[in-house]
Amino acid sequence: MAQKLDGKTVAVLATDGFEQVELTEPVKALRDAGATVHVVAPKAGQIQGWNHHDRGDMVDVDVTLDQADAGLYDALLLPGGVINPDALRLEPKAIDFVKSFVTSGRPIAAICHGPWTLIDADGVRGKRMTSWPSLQADLRNAGVNWVDEQVVTDRGLVTSRKPDDIPAFCRKMIEEFCEGRHTGHRHAAE
Repeated sequence: MAQKLDGKTVAVLATDGFEQVELTEPVKALRDAGATVHVVAPKAGQIQGWNHHDRGDMVDVDVTLDQADAGLYDALLLPGGVINPDALRLEPKAIDFVKSFVTSGRPIAAICHGPWTLIDADGVRGKRMTSWPSLQADLRNAGVNWVDEQVVTDRGLVTSRKPDDIPAFCRKMIEEFCEGRHTGHRHAAE
């Protein structure tokens, strides 16, 4: 029996400081649905996960940002953690990588603090989204209709607030990734 995401390749953009379950649980769900998943990071080797305030496990990096071709991926996952997206915002190659998904209409899933990176990639203006509550003002200032809901979808963008939302987040992520490209994306350039 074919899996929902057979033939799809998903990039997970992360660096040191990602929230462990916000990377590992969605990656497991994607693989269980048949997707090929690559962890893309600014550096080779491994990146450090966190379990809230405590160090978590190391995760292997499959492709560095220097080697990654965003055009080879069907969808993008942006896990949270406070350190991870904040560090990625300082990486021009990471912003360009995310922007490639935004402008092409390929689906993106971001949880917790993950939407921070989308702000810098001009991927949020005019969208309805959720996030960890502390990002609310940042997202609203970037033109988002921010809501406090477990999972929100808007034209191929899936967002959730926190680890407790992961089951709902994974279901919607797989649904949107299965649908593929979404037309009608609006971003700051429009």
